[in-house]
Amino acid sequence: MRRYSTGRESRRIDGLPPGEGSFIACTFWLADNYAQRGDTARGRAVFEKVLALRNDLGLLAEQYSYEDGSSLGNFPQALSHIALINTALNLMARPGSEGERSTSRYPTSLP
Repeated sequence: MRRYSTGRESRRIDGLPPGEGSFIACTFWLADNYAQRGDTARGRAVFEKVLALRNDLGLLAEQYSYEDGSSLGNFPQALSHIALINTALNLMARPGSEGERSTSRYPTSLP
């Protein structure tokens, strides 16, 4: 999922050349949205597609180019990995919790 339109008109808006890749964190946020509205199957499908973009060490970049299959931007990107963890937790939420994580399964503080 792209952060915003990256066509020719975007250069006037942000000063950057067109051609930004899909922003990986935004794609995880899309999966979160599906999960939180109760469409867990669709959220999981998006999540699995993004997981397939990891390299052999399991790392993700900031962006991904579907045009040529390459990683773009900062690598590795912490925001992408934080989004991965949050989405995994959202998808594991118990049915009936309306997308909220179960606090009983995840400690909120360290001993």
